[in-house]
Amino acid sequence: MRSPSVAVIVVTRDRPALLADALRTVAAQVPAPLELRVANDGERPIEDALGASGMLEVTIVPVAVHRPGAARNRAAAGARSDLLAFLDDDDRWLPGHLAGLVAAFQDPATLVAYRDCAVVRERLAEDGSRVEIERRTIARDWDPRIMASDDFIPPSALAIRRSAFERLGGFDESFAFSEDWDLLLRAAAEAAPRRVPGVTAEVRMRERGNLSADQGPERRACLDRLAARHRLAPLVIKTFWEVARDVARSETSAVRDRRVEGGG
Repeated sequence: MRSPSVAVIVVTRDRPALLADALRTVAAQVPAPLELRVANDGERPIEDALGASGMLEVTIVPVAVHRPGAARNRAAAGARSDLLAFLDDDDRWLPGHLAGLVAAFQDPATLVAYRDCAVVRERLAEDGSRVEIERRTIARDWDPRIMASDDFIPPSALAIRRSAFERLGGFDESFAFSEDWDLLLRAAAEAAPRRVPGVTAEVRMRERGNLSADQGPERRACLDRLAARHRLAPLVIKTFWEVARDVARSETSAVRDRRVEGGG
């Protein structure tokens, strides 16, 4: 059976050094993706950063939409690969990330697959190097109960069949926030996303440039619309760091409940 081909979809906005770091982790994937498509949603050129990708086929898609979902849609629109794998420009993949995802799609019933992730708080040193402060791990099977309150699968951890992405209409561009949560819930209505165990995605967070830290009215409105669309209880604004904490607590609680039920 032929292995599915992969298009890596990256959105960047005026962070060339972080982008170059992200693309080095794409270049380390074996087997390599068929194509890399980068939506440049900023004002600075990114050609120098693309040299870090080490890939033969790279497409730059200039956009001016300033919304991650809309920018990803523009980059994905010209892809010809079987799968779309997303990576934010400040995140990283570890070796084996794409290989595990591709293996999951050998099952034709798989529409979405995702890897476990590390959520890393970091700071940028004066020389531009990245200094890790602390990390949390998210390693959970698909759980509709948790997804009803916490989106624990970041875009950088997931891949989707291009045919399913197109059928679903891609990311809903009316969402400035939580567009990935909305897409996952819509995809899950057709087939449960498949977890591929193993931490191979790093979500890197700093004090600035972190969308999940936004507490503004537009984010509140997006969460309210998301809850109404998917019939969820009112949603609490959280950073992804807080989501990682709460998902870990829910796992601890579930383990304790299983022990009680089993008399352990």
